[in-house]
Amino acid sequence: MDRMKICRLVAAFVTTLTLSAPVLAQQSDAEKEIERYRAMINDPMANPGYLAVDRGEALWATKRGAKNVSLEGCDLGEGAGKLEGAFAKLPRFFKDADRVMDLEQRLLWCMQKVQELDTTDVLKRRFGGPGVESDMQDLVAFIANKSNGMKYQPQITHPKEQEMLAVGEALFHRRAGVNDFSCTTCHGEDARRIRLQALPNFSKPGKDAQDTMGSWPTYRVSQSQLRTMQHRLWDCYRQMRHPIPEYGSDGITALTVYMVTMGAGGEITVPSIKR
Repeated sequence: MDRMKICRLVAAFVTTLTLSAPVLAQQSDAEKEIERYRAMINDPMANPGYLAVDRGEALWATKRGAKNVSLEGCDLGEGAGKLEGAFAKLPRFFKDADRVMDLEQRLLWCMQKVQELDTTDVLKRRFGGPGVESDMQDLVAFIANKSNGMKYQPQITHPKEQEMLAVGEALFHRRAGVNDFSCTTCHGEDARRIRLQALPNFSKPGKDAQDTMGSWPTYRVSQSQLRTMQHRLWDCYRQMRHPIPEYGSDGITALTVYMVTMGAGGEITVPSIKR
């Protein structure tokens, strides 16, 4: 390569660095502002997610269904009506249902089996919206809050729990849909982001997975709603242009088992508050 061509390449490289420096500086400043914004809205006394906790507490004790009983007879894994620490060990295998369930699956099962409640309306309102309150979101907020300060303890000793973990890992890495995306596309490496949104790495155990799993359910300021992990994964599939998963499906539970396993030991602090 002649000397003139080398000089031109060096000049072009230096120009690229010079032009990119202000962009990197702007990105760094933007990140600082985002962190400042998050710190401002992260005051528990100003978090509307706690209104969902209060509604969930009332729903838990409300007598409904053909049996006219409350959900206080529902066993979430620690015994009927016992809530402290239950969320920290979900999803898990339930012998009475002979399947692994996450919290929302288990609540639906208890509504149908313990209360004999017609859950058609509950499912219709599975995700809240303008003028629409969701029983499931409120109940999840209340129950998850009872594990605050505890650490996630994945349950993977039963063969069916181990099977769900294997399925969840396979689903996490499976590329599909019109965009040929998988969960790994966004959440498979450190320091990935979409515009100014940092993306946690779920391809390995560690702080990213711990902090993320420990903060759901969360109140989404941009949606004016408390959102559960069921909604988060539903929305991820929608954005990837995959077929929309059925609410309470075993596939979503399998993914949750995998993600909780990656986030083992993460402290639960919910409901959190996010943009």
